[in-house]
Amino acid sequence: MTRTLGRALLEHPISGEEIERLSFERIEREGVRGTMAPEEWIVARRLIHTSGDPGLVRALRFVPGWQDAARNALRDREPVYCDASMARSGISRTRLLRATGGEPSIHCEVASPDVARRAAESGLPRSVWAVRKAAAAIGSGGIWLFGNAPTGLMELVRLHMEDGFRPSLVVAMPVGFVHVVESKEEFLGVGLPGIVLAGRRGGSPLVVACVHALCALLEDAS
Repeated sequence: MTRTLGRALLEHPISGEEIERLSFERIEREGVRGTMAPEEWIVARRLIHTSGDPGLVRALRFVPGWQDAARNALRDREPVYCDASMARSGISRTRLLRATGGEPSIHCEVASPDVARRAAESGLPRSVWAVRKAAAAIGSGGIWLFGNAPTGLMELVRLHMEDGFRPSLVVAMPVGFVHVVESKEEFLGVGLPGIVLAGRRGGSPLVVACVHALCALLEDAS
């Protein structure tokens, strides 16, 4: 009988932590870091680990000031906004607690009944109304995660430009083909602190990985 990989694992156990360590070693050997600063590489390496795509680093953009913005927002336990339920579910409360000493509130309004109703009435995507509702609840500040809805990112930029709303940090990584590239480019043009994955790639797993990398940065600094 063929010896399966599962049987080999049972005979020679390896923990999840060890698999992660070995994965990071192999990522380092890919030689894609280039001139990235240590803080940037911590984020990039985590995203590569999540996506399995070393070429992703070429699309990463770090807006100046993002490190201090991220550390301060996490230390102050500022609210976190997720544009999709998948991202909210994926964020490790344990990592947030370990990094910040507490658990920031996590907002995701896209499934709220009033958001769905307003979207149906207006013809606008739910993501637009979800951002409006969260902005009203949070006030300025907060860590805003976009892995799914470029229209949500567009609304956040509009609120900033027209109403003076100022998020503390934005992770702009919506995925797809409509409004995606343009929304990221527009965000990069307004100068808010953030981390952007240019182009069409993105997704909830990547913004979650980014949050976990930011937690690691805060832990390293403490």
